[in-house]
Amino acid sequence: VDIVQGELIDRLDDLFAEPVDVLFHLAAAVSAECEADFDLGMSANVDTTRALLDAARAQSTAGGPKPRVVFASSLAVYGSSPELPLPPVVSESSLPVPRTSYGTQKLICEHLIADYTRRGFVDGRVARLMTVAVRPGRPNAAASGFLSGIIREPLAGLPATCPVRPDLRVALASPRRTVQGLLRVAEAERGGLHGRALVNLPALTVSVTDMLATLRQVAGDAVADLVTVTPDPAIEAIVGSWPALFDNRRAAGLGLEPDPSFLSVVQDYLADRPDAVPGLS
Repeated sequence: VDIVQGELIDRLDDLFAEPVDVLFHLAAAVSAECEADFDLGMSANVDTTRALLDAARAQSTAGGPKPRVVFASSLAVYGSSPELPLPPVVSESSLPVPRTSYGTQKLICEHLIADYTRRGFVDGRVARLMTVAVRPGRPNAAASGFLSGIIREPLAGLPATCPVRPDLRVALASPRRTVQGLLRVAEAERGGLHGRALVNLPALTVSVTDMLATLRQVAGDAVADLVTVTPDPAIEAIVGSWPALFDNRRAAGLGLEPDPSFLSVVQDYLADRPDAVPGLS
């Protein structure tokens, strides 16, 4: 593994110094960041993605291999509003109408990748990620970051705040299932993706109440009581605009299934990150 550090848009010449076969584009400014700083979101998400696609295009048009570009998009491309409500269950054929700058930027990138693919410059694939939880590491500026924080921090003995009403239902995927989905989308034959290579990764639908009950079941009352519900209308407006129920048939056609339960998600986290939970390391 060769590690290249720096702003992606400034290091593309270094990254394409040798032929690139498969590229996973995961870099992004996240949801709440993009709401707070519009120019950051446009630069980090749209401008950088276009520059990356142009570097890939330059490689293929110069006679090199056509890069297979796997783009991590988001369920945030969807949004519900009174004039354009989402269907009860969302699929890839549902109209994306983002309600945030982050979702809009992700959708712009999806269209760019589709057109670069149509023109033969790259072999682009789009995997729309659900909220990844329980995500290890430090908190970030994602509006949905609390969905990891209300599990991760209490398990580490730290207090956590839940900024949404507990009955809110959300679509989640564990890190394991998310990585599995990205790899499967990358490995799939083009024909198996049936035209436009766009896949909503499988979603587990769960309420915040159920998540907290699972935490209590696994770790006990003292740990679960470290979570305080303190509503934040701005966060709830963002997360509440995202769909919670997904038709997973397209992903299932690639052999992908959602996590079976939130209990299994927490158990996977405990197995994968014993160093993050006192008493398990």
